[in-house]
Amino acid sequence: MNRKLFSLLLLAMAISVGLFAQNTENWTHLRGSQLDGHSLTANAPVTWNEISNVLWKTAIRGVAWSSPVVFGDQVWTSSATGDGKELFAVCTDFNSGKILKELSLFKPDSVQHIHPTNSYATSTPCIEDGYVYVHYGTYGTACVDTRNFEVIWTRTDLNCEHMQGAASSPIIYKNLLILHIEGTDVQYLIALDKRTGKTVWKTDRPQEFYKNVEPVYRKAYCTPIVIEVNGKDQLVSNGAQLCIAYEPETGKEIWQVFYGDDSTVAMNLSYNGMVYINSGWMFPEGGTFYVRMLAVDPTGTGDITKTHVPWEVAEDVPQISTPVIVDSLIYMVHERGDLTCLSAKTGTVIWKTKLKDQFNASVLYASGNIYLFGLKGKTYVIKPGLTFQLVAENQLEGTVKATPAIVRDQIVLRTDKFLYRIGK
Repeated sequence: MNRKLFSLLLLAMAISVGLFAQNTENWTHLRGSQLDGHSLTANAPVTWNEISNVLWKTAIRGVAWSSPVVFGDQVWTSSATGDGKELFAVCTDFNSGKILKELSLFKPDSVQHIHPTNSYATSTPCIEDGYVYVHYGTYGTACVDTRNFEVIWTRTDLNCEHMQGAASSPIIYKNLLILHIEGTDVQYLIALDKRTGKTVWKTDRPQEFYKNVEPVYRKAYCTPIVIEVNGKDQLVSNGAQLCIAYEPETGKEIWQVFYGDDSTVAMNLSYNGMVYINSGWMFPEGGTFYVRMLAVDPTGTGDITKTHVPWEVAEDVPQISTPVIVDSLIYMVHERGDLTCLSAKTGTVIWKTKLKDQFNASVLYASGNIYLFGLKGKTYVIKPGLTFQLVAENQLEGTVKATPAIVRDQIVLRTDKFLYRIGK
């Protein structure tokens, strides 16, 4: 082997090891650094309460349902006043729980109505070495230098009529920050240069699917994911009415699956070459609304609705909480507490049970256990498998809507009033 090739191999190995360590030690997005709800930590805590295994508990000002992200010694959360007139970000020291900085970012002159269960700071920030990106939907997007807390750039021109408030979170892809802007009036994806905030590409949703539906059925709140298909990346993005895969570098459409439903919230899943998407609400005439989960083979192009969807289910599929996949099984919890285990291959129900809580936070997997975070502060820890196996129930004070971060054998959990670091 020549010296040049050997050097390149060493460089590739170093980069791979560095990325693995970074993903193990940090939690950079909603549902983790891989956007899949999996933590790579080895010994996540299993039991805790207000007086046991709580390393610190810090009050966070404002009303917000956004989730914490972690990089290095910093935990970042977004927040807002209850009336939405001040939108700010909070940096907390991971080790001590001390608030390092509260940074006011936007002060809108006027604000839109939000749903009673939403907040003006529901979109989760995303973070990388040196920079955090904070998004408040139509009110603004900001890049902050995490070393000196200086605002690098802001955008306040990415506007839409949310109707119920914003919720979609940004993601980092290479040199891009990718956002969903989907209201009752406009629906598009946009990629910004993450260092400057300038637009790199902007792609409208196909309007033929929206022109014949009422504006209320055009909005969406989903966060995209990136998958690899045949050696190429795809940006898989749910909107109202349909799911579309794009080339993340250009915004060019690859495929679409039409489901014709109302606004979507839960993120997509990817496993073993397949994509699993949660539709929005279906409102059958004279019936009760429901949500569908569809399995999609992402190897097609164009409209693949009738050719690449091997199964779908419509019973107890959550509208808000994102499921998780572990060893070919999908674990999903409905907002009212119905927990279901499905086969990822066939959609067959393996088992069901009822939990005594309501759920908004996404399901997570860490250290051989599945974590389900209830609205009333109770966390259920279960073993993955072909039968329901409860490991522990843990109760904290307050309301939990945010999805925690599980990193470095710790859980960073946000309630309506406090930020917790849980561990041994």
